[in-house]
Amino acid sequence: MRPIVRVEGNVGTMMLIGQFDFNLHKDFRQASQELLDNNGVSEIRVDFDQVPFLDSSALGMLLLLKERAAGQKKSMVLVNCHEAVMQVFEIACFNKMFTIRPAG
Repeated sequence: MRPIVRVEGNVGTMMLIGQFDFNLHKDFRQASQELLDNNGVSEIRVDFDQVPFLDSSALGMLLLLKERAAGQKKSMVLVNCHEAVMQVFEIACFNKMFTIRPAG
């Protein structure tokens, strides 16, 4: 399912729904571009509340978005991460590269 994008003030949120894997690549890129193109957005939040699983291609997509956001002086935060997602992030050392806020 395509990510849901919403903007509130200077915060652009992309809500992911379902498994975050290579099948979401095109939709993720389009949703990311929408937030990157919005000059009013200074912080991009990727919401994992509805994500039960992610794979290595998802990690690559997040790294690319972080790099592109940084190039535009936009910060990036991963929010509402449940335990399974947090474990993947910790194994990949994403907790050292990203601001991550667990669910709850």
